[in-house]
Amino acid sequence: MHIRDATVADAAAINALYNSTVATTTVQWTEHLESVATRQAWVQKHLDAGTPVIVAEVDDEVIGFASYDDFRDSTKWPGYRFTVEHTIHVRADQQGVGVGRELLGCLVGRAAAAGKHVMIGAIDGANEGSIRFHAREGFVEVARLPEVGFKFGRWLDLVLMQRMLSP
Repeated sequence: MHIRDATVADAAAINALYNSTVATTTVQWTEHLESVATRQAWVQKHLDAGTPVIVAEVDDEVIGFASYDDFRDSTKWPGYRFTVEHTIHVRADQQGVGVGRELLGCLVGRAAAAGKHVMIGAIDGANEGSIRFHAREGFVEVARLPEVGFKFGRWLDLVLMQRMLSP
């Protein structure tokens, strides 16, 4: 497995990973698939801002991606400028073999090197696997917001997990 910075050329593979869970899971709280053009713009936005999008590859095939961005709008609310929220997606057949751990470890290192103080993960409360994964990686549950999301005809709880990046 190889971890590297993503390029706009990776947008289709990243988009396929993202879209693969939209119709069947509550990982993303949307029922709409994203287009490759939207994902290209997303990658370019990160490149322009200097915030990472990284991919994991095996045999030149993207099997996972991760990124972080502002936790809240740090231009409007500059007090949040040292806090980021991450996203991480690993292809279903590659979960549980260390891909997520490697991606997250790289992302945490990049955030710490960029002077960030806290990383947040926002997770569907029913996604026990992701909650356990984050706990193993040093994240602590700091909030549980009942019924703030809605998908598949039911209310969803949001769990916020936090990891300190600097003392």
